[in-house]
Amino acid sequence: MNLLILSANRNLYSTKRLMEAAEARGHTAKVMNVSRCYAVMESGALDIYYGDHPIEGVDAVIPRIGASLTGYGSAMLRQFEMKNVFSTLNSLALVRSRDKLRAMQILASQGVSIPRTAFAKHPTDIDNLIKSVGGSPLIVKLLEGSQGLGVVLAETKKAAKSVIEAFYGLDANILVQEFIAEANGADLRTLVIDGKVVAAYMRQGPEGEFRSNLHRGGQGIPVRLTRAEKEMAVAATKALGLKIAGVDMLRSKRGPLVLEVNSSPGLEGVEKTTGLDVAGAIIDYVEKHAGGGKRRKKDQIGV
Repeated sequence: MNLLILSANRNLYSTKRLMEAAEARGHTAKVMNVSRCYAVMESGALDIYYGDHPIEGVDAVIPRIGASLTGYGSAMLRQFEMKNVFSTLNSLALVRSRDKLRAMQILASQGVSIPRTAFAKHPTDIDNLIKSVGGSPLIVKLLEGSQGLGVVLAETKKAAKSVIEAFYGLDANILVQEFIAEANGADLRTLVIDGKVVAAYMRQGPEGEFRSNLHRGGQGIPVRLTRAEKEMAVAATKALGLKIAGVDMLRSKRGPLVLEVNSSPGLEGVEKTTGLDVAGAIIDYVEKHAGGGKRRKKDQIGV
């Protein structure tokens, strides 16, 4: 098959591993920066160009689209979808997963367990906002943050009010979430592919740090998931319409709680921690589903 990996940097670990896994299975794989692609359309014809060359003969697209390119990247994916090119990531699912508030609303509506979460805009609602998530300590999250950036732990009500007021003063959109103390600064990163958990590990934050992201100094630890954790990860992925996802969860007294669902999960942490060939599992998924040639239903296209 001719595979197209949409990535801004071919030297990134995840991109290189996908290239290696594809070539090891006898496929041809090219890397293109989605920001360099552009769409041309007229009645009955939709084309995608890279430079002055139309992108043709692609059997499947594997998107690795950064958060800053979500809007533009989803438009390019939509063009591929309308051309009936198989993609491991649906354009609508990409938009859903990148919008933290929208994702939480969808997960909650589908019965997926999440930390109690609140969203408001007016400063006069701050006291009620804090009360609605069980008081302090609590977590304040920027809707646009990623990799642990824009996430603040407010340990007292006074601190919470100060942080929320500061964000409101900057006209920033934030979520307020209950703090799960029993998680002890650790979370679970679970990789789900095609409705099955293929790998998982625990991310443990350094002493005194409530964020467990590897980019923030967290440590990856192999872990065995419970049945409930596996089922929750799969349910969260399905709720957002994703086929491949990294699901971040906390272990709480009331069971697993989903923090976030990542539509372009990094492969370095999970592969180096578990020793599993996750990139290969992604290519196996493409091999299984890209050859059918069935036109996707309209409701699966992000229009």
